[in-house]
Amino acid sequence: MKRRTFVRASLLTGSGAGLLQSFTASAGNEPSQQNPKPEFYELRTYTLKNGRQRRVIENYFQQAAIPALNRMGSRAVGVFTEYLPQEFTKLYVLIPFQSVDDYLSMGDKLAGDSAYQQAASEYLNAQATTPAYERIESSLLKAFTGLPRLEIPEKKPRIFELRRYESPSEATGKKKIEMFNEAGEIAIFKRVGLTPVFFGETIIGPHRPNLTYMLTFDNMEEHDQNWKAFGGDPEWKKISALPEYANDRILSNIHRTFLVPTAFSQV
Repeated sequence: MKRRTFVRASLLTGSGAGLLQSFTASAGNEPSQQNPKPEFYELRTYTLKNGRQRRVIENYFQQAAIPALNRMGSRAVGVFTEYLPQEFTKLYVLIPFQSVDDYLSMGDKLAGDSAYQQAASEYLNAQATTPAYERIESSLLKAFTGLPRLEIPEKKPRIFELRRYESPSEATGKKKIEMFNEAGEIAIFKRVGLTPVFFGETIIGPHRPNLTYMLTFDNMEEHDQNWKAFGGDPEWKKISALPEYANDRILSNIHRTFLVPTAFSQV
């Protein structure tokens, strides 16, 4: 069995089967410009323990992975370090894909890309005694219909906030997504200055059911000011007061991480 077929078969077992089948069923349908089909994201977290590993990973993405992913059609790859890390910084990577098939074929395409293989040699050939990283944690996300495409902010000094909303059940997780898409929460975000980069439902990954999104700010002062404006917004108060959208009903945990882009990040 070919690797790509095997991976797809593996993903289509268990609780994710119906989800991925429905996503790939319409893969041949091209989205219109007025109603683009939501893209997918791989969100990776590299756990590192020293400066050598950070150098290897950053060189890998700058010199090998990002150019290769761009050639494959991933239009903007984000690479971030933690803002004021408590321990040695982790490295966060955001890779957009137009479809699940693009995500599944990534490994085979990289394996056949000679320029990538040469540029990625140090990363790919790292030995157990000097590993390139400690571990990789990875999630596959589907973009929200309310923000179906990655929105790339202006290239200037800024911070990013990565937020994960965990829900007590699949049904309540869908309700929180509905709150963003249909109830208008994304529009309120934009109006008060909570500038989104992406919103995604986690299809495969830890801490499910959850949704993950990223916002960007010029600095922490703007962050605090705009979140305060959001909390006091009349339309937000109206929506959040609805019993079906009560936080204690549809959310079980909120996790946030502040990030800064590397010099070569495309986001």
